Order: sequence, then structure tokens, then C-alpha cells
Amino acid sequence: MLEDIKVPVRLKLSALWTSLMFCYVYGDYFGLYPPGQLKGMLEGNGPIGPTSQGSLVAVSVLLLVPSLMTFLPVVLPSILNRWLNTALALIYTAVVAITMPGSWVFYLLFSSVEILLSLLIVWYAWRWPTAVQPSSHDSRPG
Repeated sequence: MLEDIKVPVRLKLSALWTSLMFCYVYGDYFGLYPPGQLKGMLEGNGPIGPTSQGSLVAVSVLLLVPSLMTFLPVVLPSILNRWLNTALALIYTAVVAITMPGSWVFYLLFSSVEILLSLLIVWYAWRWPTAVQPSSHDSRPG
């Protein structure tokens, strides 16, 4: 029989953010392949309008946050973890949903998985186990 260890919520959240980042990266990478995409990039068309320092910083921040969330759930206090994971995962769910209309099927597939992963992050963060407080009637010796 195989041993089934209990995985801490912190590691589940970190693993979900890691999976989410792989989907973001591969979805964006495959997004370079549709005809005309690279030509548009060479002409200065960026992911959120004309390519500029500001637009690239904005996109960088958009990807830096989930990148950092692969590490932060492991080290942040649990109450901050719960709220930060919930809020960020919901924000990123909305961002992904906004980018879906008119997309190619491969992108819709990645986006659907990204939304599922984000909602799993919300679910695990929200269901974070609470610590059991010892009762005042605890009869353990001093």
C-alpha cells in the first residue's frame, strides 16, 4: 500500500501558482505562432497596444505577481496568505476572461485551464484549515 501524506495548503497554493505560470508562459509562447503575429510585433504592436517602456513594464508587473506567488505562499503568514491568494487569483481570473473573446482555440484551452487553476487557488486559500485552540477545560497535567 502506498503512503498518502497530507500536503500542506502552502505547498498546494505554491504548486497551483507554478502550474498557472507554466500555462501563462506556454500560452503566450504559442501565441507567437498565428500568422502575422511576429510581423505585428516587429511593427511595434504590443500585448496591450503600441510597444513602449510603459506598456512593457505593465505586462512585466502582470507576470511578476504570479511568478512571486510561487514562493510567497510558502513564507507569508497564513491570514495574509488567505487574503492575498484569494484576491490575486480572482483578479487574474478576470484578466484571463477578458482576453478570451475572439481568441484562437489553443488560447481558449489555456485560458480555461488558467481559470480553473485560479479558482482552485481561491478554493484552497478560502478553505485554509483553522488551528484548534486548546479548551479551558483541558485536563492535561501542568
